[in-house]
Amino acid sequence: MSTNLRIALRFLTAKRRSMLMSLTGIVFGIGFFIVTQAQTSGFEEFFVKTILGTDGAIRIEDRFQATMFYVPATGAHADSLMEIETPREGHKYIEGVQEPDDMMKALRLFGNVSGVSTVVEGSVVADSSFKNDTAKVYGIRLNDHLAVSDLEAQVKRGSGSLDEFRNSPQGLLMGKELAERLSLGVGDTLILRAGTEQRRYKVAGIYFTGVSDIDRLRIYLHLGEARSLLKKPTGASFIQVSLFDRNRAPQDAAQMERVLNHSAKSWQEREISWLQAFQALQVSAALTVSTIIMISGLGMFNTLAMIVIEKTKEIAILRSMGYTRNDIARIFIWLGAIVLILGTIGGWALGAGVTYGVSKYPIKIRGIFSADSFQVYWSIWHYVVGTLTAAVVVMTAALIPARRAARLEPGDIIRGTSQ
Repeated sequence: MSTNLRIALRFLTAKRRSMLMSLTGIVFGIGFFIVTQAQTSGFEEFFVKTILGTDGAIRIEDRFQATMFYVPATGAHADSLMEIETPREGHKYIEGVQEPDDMMKALRLFGNVSGVSTVVEGSVVADSSFKNDTAKVYGIRLNDHLAVSDLEAQVKRGSGSLDEFRNSPQGLLMGKELAERLSLGVGDTLILRAGTEQRRYKVAGIYFTGVSDIDRLRIYLHLGEARSLLKKPTGASFIQVSLFDRNRAPQDAAQMERVLNHSAKSWQEREISWLQAFQALQVSAALTVSTIIMISGLGMFNTLAMIVIEKTKEIAILRSMGYTRNDIARIFIWLGAIVLILGTIGGWALGAGVTYGVSKYPIKIRGIFSADSFQVYWSIWHYVVGTLTAAVVVMTAALIPARRAARLEPGDIIRGTSQ
């Protein structure tokens, strides 16, 4: 152990109670920083997984034609006109995908694409023996759609089975909330009406996504049956795409749009308002909890400043023995480093323990998604950022008294003229 560190420990024990209060604040500051970030990130991650498991990473929709307008040319061709292509907002959209099978083949050539599914969508009225309600039919090829969604797991969370749906041409899958509104269960029948067309179907399975807007409206039919019911013999409403790397969705969507001449929206673009809300919550939580660390840093600054005042004679003796200004400064830097190291160890332990406990705490959340417990996301970066925040505050609190102590001169201290 170096002499500077040994002296720093002696100074630290001289103000044991004050330093312990500052250390406690650092521990709680880092710990609660980790917990709040784990919670906000956990709910965001849960929301993203839910969205990807229902609507996919990218949705290919309407074909667009770039409209052209004319402006006078300048320079040598001032008497002529030239065509200017409008930006994306000026495109003329043609509803739907006209050649979905060709589009699916083209999409599978993209390296990051893990699955594609053709979807035919339309509005219907669902009639049961008790009441009727509006709904939306999604015609799918089951195997294709399983590759771009979590439908299999969603049915397991509900009731029934995908095998029953797969083997029943007149079977359908409906959301749990819609089934409850219509008082239907697996095996019951209902009538779907689309315009003048109406047909009877059997409930083969009930799925549960946790997203109220989906569970209340969406009904899955076999693609051929949906085409017949909705009178859409060709084309598709959209193509749902899943990716190996979900974070590349904006870049892949932009490339697909250029190559395929169809609107392509990434999940980040579709859910931008919710993602911004989660980010705002993360920043707000971080700023709020960081005040604990800042207050502890101020307390530590006051404690170190008092040590400088009370230990002026000891500092004078050290300087007379040959200690340099840098040596004196290092003693106080060591004081801050000791508090930071102990605070980090305690904060990490507190953060991990509370995060684990919170993840097991039951809570019923129903809204944009459904959860029965607190959602947490374990990330080393929460620990790193919390430690860096504490390091800035603590080392700043130690540096200022360290510089003041280093400026003390033995002669000034003896004469009583030190500042």
